[in-house]
Amino acid sequence: MEVITSAQNPKIKNLLLLQEKSKARREQGLFVVEGQRELAHCLQAGYTVKTVFVCPEIAGSEASEEVCPSSPAVPAIIEIPEQLYRKVAYRESTEGIIAEVAYKSLTLEDLHLPQNPLIMVLESVEKPGNLGAVLRSADAAGADAVLICDPLTDLYNPNLIRASIGAVFTVPVVAAPSAQVIPWLQERGIQILTAQLQDSSLYYDVDMKRGTALVMGTESTGLTDMWRNAASAHIRIPMLGRLDSLNVSVSAAILLFEAVRQRQG
Repeated sequence: MEVITSAQNPKIKNLLLLQEKSKARREQGLFVVEGQRELAHCLQAGYTVKTVFVCPEIAGSEASEEVCPSSPAVPAIIEIPEQLYRKVAYRESTEGIIAEVAYKSLTLEDLHLPQNPLIMVLESVEKPGNLGAVLRSADAAGADAVLICDPLTDLYNPNLIRASIGAVFTVPVVAAPSAQVIPWLQERGIQILTAQLQDSSLYYDVDMKRGTALVMGTESTGLTDMWRNAASAHIRIPMLGRLDSLNVSVSAAILLFEAVRQRQG
């Protein structure tokens, strides 16, 4: 096991670069996962771990073997002291493990959907924290996939992974242009329900028992006309206060669990 104690070590500098720069992540095909739970979900989803940085004072001396048991995909385990770990850890609440992981990108054709699937679609949502929170709700609701259309953020942004608490690995996630996703849904007979205020029905009055794609846009501009025109129905959440919108992650959770309620009722 290699031991690194200096923040000037090239491997430490590269770890920080991957955390901070989406360009570096794309060029190297690597992203960073921090935390034992998140890394365990990552491995279970079939991702390849390239390097594990472990701090024994925080994680325990056997932590790397516990998270990556007999995994042939871990070519390097690097031990770093607590003082250095505190400098490179992205999260304030840490578990002593950070890993560099290889990209694994799904396409629409990689998805294997059951009958009457439940799919969450997000168009141009840019805040990583919101995307992560939606993925967490999608996991809790048992959604079959999350489709990110025309993404404005890196799907492997550390903020997204942190906010999802690993749900980015437990729910199939595909990034694709809206122009591809719409016909893909239509060809499979999946109804498109767009969340919007105009010309819409209350969300709980719409049948979500059949194959359903719940589509949401940004909080500031909503959905583009491409999605509005492709919709099978427009739905809205009643707003009884002075404001006219909810955080996208809150709205997504409400709609997802309405589908769950209908399907279990």
